[in-house]
Amino acid sequence: MKQNIINFLRTIFPFLLTIALWRLSGPWWNPGGILAIIPIFYCTFVRPVSWFLPFGILICFLIDYKFATLSYWTMMYCLFYAINGFQTLVDITRMDRDGIVAFSAFFGTAVIILCLMNFGFSNIGRTIWIFLWTAGLYIPTTTLIKRAGHD
Repeated sequence: MKQNIINFLRTIFPFLLTIALWRLSGPWWNPGGILAIIPIFYCTFVRPVSWFLPFGILICFLIDYKFATLSYWTMMYCLFYAINGFQTLVDITRMDRDGIVAFSAFFGTAVIILCLMNFGFSNIGRTIWIFLWTAGLYIPTTTLIKRAGHD
């Protein structure tokens, strides 16, 4: 019985972490719950978790709701999923450092496009800050997911 509970908690940990990161949004350190993109990316592309794709789409939609973007993050997530499915050159599941290069390419492209849509000097600084902050928290977040027992 105790082992079943532990296995259940290990299984749902990435889902709970994603919801927590989305809910713990703040205007400076987690605008719109954008840090939830980290476990969404990791558990979809690097270490795939069963049923995480529909959950990731739902959370990306909720990020869009909080971020006041009209299905932008949902579209970027689905687009990257489609591109990853069709390409054969890069295997994200075998990349070093838990796929931080692929995450940086995905997230960097998305925030640059978002910045160009509303171009301004303050927006450029905010874009750089969000990218550096999210990329800096990628490794600690993925390490936490691995240590919690999902792998």
